[in-house]
Amino acid sequence: MSFGDPNNPYGQQQGQQPGYGHPQAPQGVPPQGGYGYPAAPPVSPYGGPGYPGVPTEMPGGLKAARVMLFVIGGFQVIGAIFAALAAVGVSAAKNDPALKDDVQFQEIADWAPGLVWGVALAILAWGVLAIVLGAKFGSGGNGIRVTAIVFGIITAVLGIYPFVVVGLAHTVMAILVVVFAAKSDGAAWFNRHRQQF
Repeated sequence: MSFGDPNNPYGQQQGQQPGYGHPQAPQGVPPQGGYGYPAAPPVSPYGGPGYPGVPTEMPGGLKAARVMLFVIGGFQVIGAIFAALAAVGVSAAKNDPALKDDVQFQEIADWAPGLVWGVALAILAWGVLAIVLGAKFGSGGNGIRVTAIVFGIITAVLGIYPFVVVGLAHTVMAILVVVFAAKSDGAAWFNRHRQQF
């Protein structure tokens, strides 16, 4: 059997059987690129083209944190509605003839509606902040990440102390928002290079 010219780089090399490509690499040795071609560059762990090591898709933890921010915002809007209804109820009860003679109720009713309206606005503003933060997760920078972490810490603390029963869901979701936003993949997402259009 003739193998042709042994110095021809395009011819069949000695030691190979016809019909087979590269000789098998020893066990544990990664295969090399064939015939002088370099091996392909490593694949980005985040997938897709772009800068090496830069995520092109929002990590799953941040997607979950974003949903939790929307849920917290929804709960806040519902709480603001209940607070507004309480303010309306106190105002209506203030003019009730049966309660006109109750001095203690009238003292509370004099300042309670304004206070309850203020609380309702604060609850609504906190909910709007949660929704805006969630909406900015896709395009925001590191400032959004830091604001979400601070928001989560304050929400968790407020959920523990004054609103123990009602705030339990807020506390759990706020802690998860902080954890997911503070992770390294969250930092990589918010610090990624953004194309200017």
